[in-house]
Amino acid sequence: MGDGGDALAVDPPPGELQVEQVGHAVDALKVSGEQAAVITPWEVSGKVDYEKLIRDFGSQRISPELVQRVEKATGMPAHRFLRRGIFFSHRELDQLLDMYEKGKPFFLYTGRGPSSEALHMGHLIPFEFTAYLQRAFKVPCVIQLTDDEKFLFAKDASLKFEEYVRLGRENAKDIIAVGFDPELTFIFANSDYIGHMYSNIVKIQRLVTYNQARGIFGFGDSDNIGKHGFPAVQAAPSFSSSFPAIFGEKSNLPCLIPCAIDQDPYFRMTRDVAPKLKYRKPALIHSKFFPALQGDDAKMSASDPNSAIFVTDTPKQIKSKINKYAFSGGGATVEEHREKGGNVAVDIPYRYLTFFLEDDDRLDQIREEYSSGRMLTGEIKAELTSVLQAMVSKHQEARKAATDEVVRQYMTIRPLKKEQ
Repeated sequence: MGDGGDALAVDPPPGELQVEQVGHAVDALKVSGEQAAVITPWEVSGKVDYEKLIRDFGSQRISPELVQRVEKATGMPAHRFLRRGIFFSHRELDQLLDMYEKGKPFFLYTGRGPSSEALHMGHLIPFEFTAYLQRAFKVPCVIQLTDDEKFLFAKDASLKFEEYVRLGRENAKDIIAVGFDPELTFIFANSDYIGHMYSNIVKIQRLVTYNQARGIFGFGDSDNIGKHGFPAVQAAPSFSSSFPAIFGEKSNLPCLIPCAIDQDPYFRMTRDVAPKLKYRKPALIHSKFFPALQGDDAKMSASDPNSAIFVTDTPKQIKSKINKYAFSGGGATVEEHREKGGNVAVDIPYRYLTFFLEDDDRLDQIREEYSSGRMLTGEIKAELTSVLQAMVSKHQEARKAATDEVVRQYMTIRPLKKEQ
């Protein structure tokens, strides 16, 4: 595809943290906020103050004007995740748009750590948004399956590495089912592809000291050495030269990374070393966290099937989980609810609808009726049940078409179509 031309800024914008500072910011988040939110690349818990997160991480809020620029540049309506502020923060998305508007190409990079066979709806959010960006901008996308990371960081030492490799292939089927263009998408597992990125990996590793890695990621003396080396493996796909078959060995294309904001420490490190390698800094766009059915104080886990709606759930299971486990912001009694209304800030059925209900007018109507008490808890749960049953059913049908042969096609090293 060739060089993209104008470089992203080398100097960090005011307030952006450098490698030496990142760890202190992550540590601070563990003791700040109403419920001592913990936010690391491997753990998220407690009530998150997103405005404080922007200040601590040194990113920028996505403004309505920036959303309008995306719509103007692509000629497509903004995705609901973007227009509703679910993707809320960015690093240099505005500069990436500057280049795109001048005809300069870029590529997308996102990933999945395969720790379970069944994905829940929250897992699909970055992939749905990335697939939208691919359609809107008509750009290539690389998707990393970090089977090595999940093996190195696993609390359960009984699972063999080969099992994480297998889980990666299974997760790839769910990723493909989201709707990525096969001619513009390369899915790769680190267990297969790491050799092609190795020159970039070792260059990154040489530029990050042991103390910096400890400060950024909180590694301790008892952590295996694989953990210390892994961040460079997640950083390397940010650079287009890690994909010589797609972009060329000497390419230096800009990269845009959609991810949940807990993954930002990896890419603050990446952005710090990029200028030293004469590579472009990746741009990022961050999403908010998706809550468990039981609310912000609970955690979604594959080991607790009642903590989330999984893409393998039946319509009956979806209805049962929502009715039994979805935390309600409604009144304790019908009379109290009619009088005081529901609290949409904590009500999980409403919050899930902000993620998954496409119709903005209907969402506003539900918010007004539920807040006023005219809509009851059972009714808003029924609304969410209908939305999720339809979405999961559609996903399951698409996944059936993602056969082993289709996965192989997406994971074959090959040139991708030059759409731009």
